[in-house]
Amino acid sequence: MKTIDKTVLAGYNAGIERNRLRSGIGLIEFERTKEILLEKLPKPPAVIYDIGGAYGEYAWWLSSLGYEVHLFDLSETNIEMSHELAAEYPGIELKSAMVCDARAVPRPDKSADAVLLMGPLYSITEYEERILAIKESFRLLKDDGCLFSAALTPFSVLVSRLAIYHADDTVKCKELDNPVLISTIERALSDGCYVNPERKVANGLGSSHLHTAKALREELYCGGFDTESVHGVMGGAWLAPNLDELLRNEDTHALLMKTVRMLDTHEEIIGLSGHLLAVSKKKK
Repeated sequence: MKTIDKTVLAGYNAGIERNRLRSGIGLIEFERTKEILLEKLPKPPAVIYDIGGAYGEYAWWLSSLGYEVHLFDLSETNIEMSHELAAEYPGIELKSAMVCDARAVPRPDKSADAVLLMGPLYSITEYEERILAIKESFRLLKDDGCLFSAALTPFSVLVSRLAIYHADDTVKCKELDNPVLISTIERALSDGCYVNPERKVANGLGSSHLHTAKALREELYCGGFDTESVHGVMGGAWLAPNLDELLRNEDTHALLMKTVRMLDTHEEIIGLSGHLLAVSKKKK
């Protein structure tokens, strides 16, 4: 657990991931990520390792499509919660689900057709340790395997607060008035280090590493991968007011997702998305 903020892991162990991908910005992230996975994954019954896969929303969905999916997560609570999803997928099962660090996955070399590395690259704060996690995915993947790596963007910690700045009298709306937080965001924009130990500077995201698309590509390259594409999986749709209401309406839901695809790989604005998803292959 070296280089992971203890409050970040504590949050996962408190169950904060439950249903995160089922409404609001999480739903946009989930829907667009699934679209990209379906475009790039090999056909079932390929073997997929979902590393840092929380309580298994992607793992169970992929299992329902006929893939052999193994779920790994550092949080004991997430792995325990993964069993709850079985009721939503009758007749489907995960091949395995276990507590595990992304830097040491107990599986053989070249045993996976695809690896989902959806959480570790922002939870691991030290560069060398992130490279270890990427190299571990390299070890696990077959030579023609595909790596899907998620990252958080440094711009999101500023834009999300700007969007609600003094919109009302809540503490959240006035966070940018805190000069310590402004300095923290300036640091994140400079080198990707979002330093918020034990969430003492601000609520929400604990100490993490935040990637631009360029920085994400560079780290993946150092870990042995060439990146085919980097996607902004939420575009700017998450900024729409009354988001949950818009997503419940079929027409406005479809329009918002269309705007996400419109901005998806435009490098000039890709950082507007809170999440990035890189699609990579082993270097030849």
